[in-house]
Amino acid sequence: LWTVSFKELTYYSGNFCCLSTFIDSSGQFISSQVTGISRNPYCGYDQQILSSQERMEEDSLLAALHRQVPDVAPVPFVKSTDPSSSYFVILNSAAFFQVGSQLEVLVHVQDFQRKPKKYGGDYLQARIHSPKLQAGAVGRVVDYQNGFYKVFFTLLWPGKVKVSIFLVHPSEGIRVLQRLQEDKPDRVYFKSLFRSGRISETTECNVCLPGNLPLCNFTDLYTGEPWFCFKPKKLPCSSRITHFKGGYLKGLLTAAESAFFQSGVNIKMPINSSGPDWVTVIPRRIKETNNLELSQGLGTFPSGYYYKDQWRPRKFKMRQFNDPDNITECLQRKVVHLFGDSTIRQWFEYLTTFVPDLVEFNLGSPKNVGPFLAVDQKHNILLKYRCHGPPIRFTTVFSSELHYVANELNGIVGGKNTVVAIAVWSHFSTFPLEVYIRRLRNIRRAVVRLLDRSPKTVVVIRTANAQELGPEVSLFNSDWYNFQLDTILRRMFSGVGVYLVDAWEMTLAHYLPHKLHPDEVIVKNQLDMFLSFVCPLET
Repeated sequence: LWTVSFKELTYYSGNFCCLSTFIDSSGQFISSQVTGISRNPYCGYDQQILSSQERMEEDSLLAALHRQVPDVAPVPFVKSTDPSSSYFVILNSAAFFQVGSQLEVLVHVQDFQRKPKKYGGDYLQARIHSPKLQAGAVGRVVDYQNGFYKVFFTLLWPGKVKVSIFLVHPSEGIRVLQRLQEDKPDRVYFKSLFRSGRISETTECNVCLPGNLPLCNFTDLYTGEPWFCFKPKKLPCSSRITHFKGGYLKGLLTAAESAFFQSGVNIKMPINSSGPDWVTVIPRRIKETNNLELSQGLGTFPSGYYYKDQWRPRKFKMRQFNDPDNITECLQRKVVHLFGDSTIRQWFEYLTTFVPDLVEFNLGSPKNVGPFLAVDQKHNILLKYRCHGPPIRFTTVFSSELHYVANELNGIVGGKNTVVAIAVWSHFSTFPLEVYIRRLRNIRRAVVRLLDRSPKTVVVIRTANAQELGPEVSLFNSDWYNFQLDTILRRMFSGVGVYLVDAWEMTLAHYLPHKLHPDEVIVKNQLDMFLSFVCPLET
């Protein structure tokens, strides 16, 4: 097993025939022989005008995320992965462990006939935790493509440490999710209201629309981001008033495929240990512990861990903003821009609730949609939130408020008193990956320009996070879709000069159930990390 740097991965993908190895954002290790991945063309995305460097980057990202799903005939349910009959074993469970040691766990998956699986492709999530200490960290999963997986953990605190392994989706379900991503990107559909005087019409909208009916082309003139609506029969395209989520397509799966998505059977189900599921870890000497905490490089995995319900990044010392006055002092004389989906809107809601001097100014915006504005006149703080441009699955957004993040960034002067935070991921989970890559490429270009003209501007990226999954949600917002987006996001913003709030690990490592909108204790840790970037400890 070996890894390559992103630079090497990009180089090899230029020849487009390589052995690509990749560690995704959940710690899942992917190794696959890539010899020209065939991709279904989607709305001209295969004909984008890209520079050779951009094309090389996109090819390398798609190649790296091309999971080895076994090329076998359709598998009946009884031969699919059964988490209840699968098991894991802690290797050297009787060995001597201390803080900083590596713990290895072997996972063996079996089907519902209790027969060993001979191929891989299952999506697993793994963590270690100590409930009494409110401590937790994620593990790295290696798929050997033969029914065996190995999980690597770094033991980061002393005490009794428990191992938990979950099957998120069996490989047979992953094949279905791949098909939907490529063949059914319109399984979430959108609509717009057009109105002039007493006449109003509603038509369907999307990144791409089928058929030969007349269209309204709302492609953004500056970023080139495509967006179309079917043209109203009686009204002009200029009469568009609102954008809103239309709904979710039904009947996407056959009866046989539906069996791979059953709550309590094979969606986010625990895999039990065949022996001890815990180890005892003893402390290191203080000097060694300090070195362990502070000497980690940019490739650190895991990026952090929980201890006493507080997130501890391994790259730097994170501050705790437990008092509203601490936050006020940090943000004094600053303008804070929050751009993206509802997971970063949570930051706006937390700050305006927790900090009494930060008073929301009523702009008359729709609830949960925005834009929102909060002001602390005494301390000269301005906090803004704006959602990203379509696709976005909000209830109702005025068409005049459909702003793309890249365009907003281009309008910011920047400077030492300007802070920008971005979270763009959840609403792209149903589309082919090229759609997301294009969006991030535009945002990244605008970020680079902003940092070029104002290097002291603080730019923070919030990553994706895991969420609760059921049979229907899995088809639209599965963790498997989101780890792909999350991995692309990390790769594309690597080396750009932005800070990263690792919401993915902060969700997976915590003891609370996964939620699209994490509970307050997790959001508080995210904000502590964000504010630590804005106002770092003086060293």
